[in-house]
Amino acid sequence: MPQLGETLHSLLPQDIPWYLPDHAVFFGAFYLVLAAIGLGLLWVLVKSLRDCCGHGSH
Repeated sequence: MPQLGETLHSLLPQDIPWYLPDHAVFFGAFYLVLAAIGLGLLWVLVKSLRDCCGHGSH
């Protein structure tokens, strides 16, 4: 467990000191934005594959 005042060594969730409120808010929002971008890209990929294969609405 990191000590108070220690810097971040990586952006992995297990390496973040979640007990610090500023870290919890910033990285919580950061991971939510990453998840939203990832879901958006997945949605575009699925829709593109469906349209490409002819299963989309014509």
